[in-house]
Amino acid sequence: MKKQLFIGLMSSFLFLNCSSNNDENNEPNPSDSQILLSKVTTVYYTSPSGPQTSITKLDYNSQKQLHKITSETTTSVLEYDGAGKPSKITYQKADGTVAYYKTFTYNGDQLTMIKKIDPDTHYNTTMTYTNGKVTATSTCESSSCPIPSTMSYTYSGDNVSEEISVSDGIGGPHTNKKEFSYDNKINPYSLMGKYFRMIMGGAEFLSQNNYTTVKISGKDGTGNWSQIMNFTYQIEYNSNQLPTQVMVKLDNNDYAKYTYEYITQ
Repeated sequence: MKKQLFIGLMSSFLFLNCSSNNDENNEPNPSDSQILLSKVTTVYYTSPSGPQTSITKLDYNSQKQLHKITSETTTSVLEYDGAGKPSKITYQKADGTVAYYKTFTYNGDQLTMIKKIDPDTHYNTTMTYTNGKVTATSTCESSSCPIPSTMSYTYSGDNVSEEISVSDGIGGPHTNKKEFSYDNKINPYSLMGKYFRMIMGGAEFLSQNNYTTVKISGKDGTGNWSQIMNFTYQIEYNSNQLPTQVMVKLDNNDYAKYTYEYITQ
């Protein structure tokens, strides 16, 4: 569930502008002062042995582009093409050896394919757009790909209201649905460069506001939806109305807490 929820290691690709964006693509302007996310501290309350804490640190280059993400166990290094688009992310183990990497293909200003390459498998993810918004992705783990894993997004205005995932599993495809409600504050992910938002996907990156509830349901063998989990998000903001702390509760019990630290560059 950690991967399915709010923030994991890679969910920390985040640019927060304290001035106007460079263009309609929301790419950072190197000449402007920027508020950048520098550290995310995550506390999970789900372990029987007690709270588990992880820390993610983010470093930027002189162009205010995210260059490196470091956690206790991995380091992710980003490379860019001449147009300033992410071209490759290399994921390194704690000992510095390469675990795997991802490359990105574009058609104009739209990300069309993500390739994940590791020693054992090659994953390809393709994107579908409607009116400039990502509305579906399809991921294959092999060249034959009899049953791709898919994700589809339904929007209400500028927010993802529903996210449906289908993946292969024992007994056939597994289908899950997430339904979101939102506050009226700017979601910091919406100020992130558009290409990172495409790469990361998910409602938290594709929506304009911050969600306050997430309902997760599964589809049974008869095609009916059954609610599995119900999460609520309690958000604290700083003077710029940017989230500084998010407490996530599962059925009114503490599930996780995220604390954000920023720098100005």
